[in-house]
Amino acid sequence: MATDAGEELPVNDIHWMTAGDLSRAYRNGALTPETAVTALLSRIERYDGGINAFVSLDAEGALAQARQAGREIAAGNWRGPLHGVPVALKDLIDMAGQVTSCHSRLMLDQVAERDATVVKRLRDAGAISLGKLALHEFAIGGPSDDAAYPPARNPWDPEHQTGGSSSGSGAAVAAGFVPLALGTDTGGSIRNPAGHCGVVGLKPTYGAVSRHGVFPLCFTLDHVGPIARSSEDLAIAMNVIGGHDPEDPGSARKTVDDYTAELTGGLRGLRFGLVRHFHEQDMQASLEVVGAIDDAVQVLRQHGASVTDVSLPPLARFTTAQRVIFHAESWAVHANWLRERPADYSYIARRKLIVGAFLGAGDYVQAQRWRLQLIEAVDRVLRDVDILIVANSLEPASALDDEVEFARTYARQARSPFNLTGHPALAVMCGLSGKGLPLSLQFVGRCHEDAKVLRAGAGFEQVTAWRGQHPAIDQEAA
Repeated sequence: MATDAGEELPVNDIHWMTAGDLSRAYRNGALTPETAVTALLSRIERYDGGINAFVSLDAEGALAQARQAGREIAAGNWRGPLHGVPVALKDLIDMAGQVTSCHSRLMLDQVAERDATVVKRLRDAGAISLGKLALHEFAIGGPSDDAAYPPARNPWDPEHQTGGSSSGSGAAVAAGFVPLALGTDTGGSIRNPAGHCGVVGLKPTYGAVSRHGVFPLCFTLDHVGPIARSSEDLAIAMNVIGGHDPEDPGSARKTVDDYTAELTGGLRGLRFGLVRHFHEQDMQASLEVVGAIDDAVQVLRQHGASVTDVSLPPLARFTTAQRVIFHAESWAVHANWLRERPADYSYIARRKLIVGAFLGAGDYVQAQRWRLQLIEAVDRVLRDVDILIVANSLEPASALDDEVEFARTYARQARSPFNLTGHPALAVMCGLSGKGLPLSLQFVGRCHEDAKVLRAGAGFEQVTAWRGQHPAIDQEAA
């Protein structure tokens, strides 16, 4: 990597560059895509044995793509900010010619014939795929040793879990293996690993990103979105992967012109509503999480934003409706396999999926009725504020091998309400626990106002030091 003065910087400096950083370096001639990809592949080879973020790596294909991107950029044929930028995909997203394993023994022979819509859009933008990433089996299991691949580990402390189900996506970005990854989010599966791994993750407005070519979990709750190390990168990614797709029946026809449009607006003038009762009354968060959210509120006020407490229906009403729909729809996807090949599922995935067999049609209909009422309740509050502040996980990440603590803490969260309602929700780091593990909160906005949510994230990053915090996996592996 060359500086403006022509001096060479160590290749190791590349791994914490954001997608935006890389794009700017390519265009001013300070760096080539081949150099960046080579550096990241070297880092993955050295450190991923202790993280397990990747389930498959296409080093040869990535280098070929990088050389082609370098030639195109040098010739002035720049496709946009993701041209030559390395990305990686949660392994339930189809990439033509590659296995879509869903981290499951049931899918190890499933080679995709076509690219998912999001993959095609990334290719058209010139992004370079490094490979496929670990997940909780079928996006519903947990960090189990009886699935097709070992569970991803948290780069901040590999003895701890990453959150899921986009576990490899969060781990890969946090570890400096890739600046940008795609995940899916049905009950918080982008925001959970983003929060536990100290990066940023966006669950977009429902329908804003196509799910065509993505293995389903729940038809009316599934979202596809990006995980990165900056809100700018999330916005850049959304400009590529967002937009209507007639091949996805749930795709929204309303589109956002430019997700980067408000990034530089800052915090001043934004009206935030703090949903304090979710994490202080409805479900008591750890003192560390409560303190980190309180500190974040003070930062927002100090930099020109207004913050007022607001009230939504109780957290339990959201989570109950979401779980009924979740279990009913996931059972519809998996019922045949569960009857015919139950032993091929990991224990955690099988235990969670089987719940749907015991629900009745009336349960599902009633949950959908509640859903409409809860959507209206969130919309009503968002008429008076621009952004909601909501807790993410209510505890730091648990130890990976502590099944009791994992079971106790995993459901202690405030993410799933916004899968139910479809509102855009952004996870951002807001602190560190006493053990040095990331803490996180959510910014939630009006439907199709994802750009304003990303403005809040970018503004918060600019006035805090959390974005510059990284796990010290280099020292741990040395």
